Amino acid sequence: MYRSVIISLFLMLISFSSYSHEMTPTYPKFKDSFMDGLLVTEMEIFNKRRDVEYYEVGVFDKDFKAIPFVSSYTVYKIDYLQTVSVEIYVRRKDEPQITYICSRSKVLEQRVSNTSIASTICSKIRRN
Repeated sequence: MYRSVIISLFLMLISFSSYSHEMTPTYPKFKDSFMDGLLVTEMEIFNKRRDVEYYEVGVFDKDFKAIPFVSSYTVYKIDYLQTVSVEIYVRRKDEPQITYICSRSKVLEQRVSNTSIASTICSKIRRN
């Protein structure tokens, strides 16, 4: 009895699989930048979704409160199956509070359907 229920649930999960995006590295490290008082890390975002072209990047503390950062953009246009490299600069004094770097898909209003969902991927900062 239980075996057939588990198999049924497994098959349902496989049939309803969804695609998201990827962000690497999983555990980024900050290093000194070319400017005094700033640290930098580089992230790569890979778009595996046909229905999404824009991704927003953010830096957060352990409670997911936003921390100021500088990057070329906060929202990046990434075509399907393309990868974009993102440099993120933060103040040295903010570095101890930083816990996560996240990217969130931005679904355009005219493309929203019943099956469109936003996906968020976070990488946790590696501490030495």
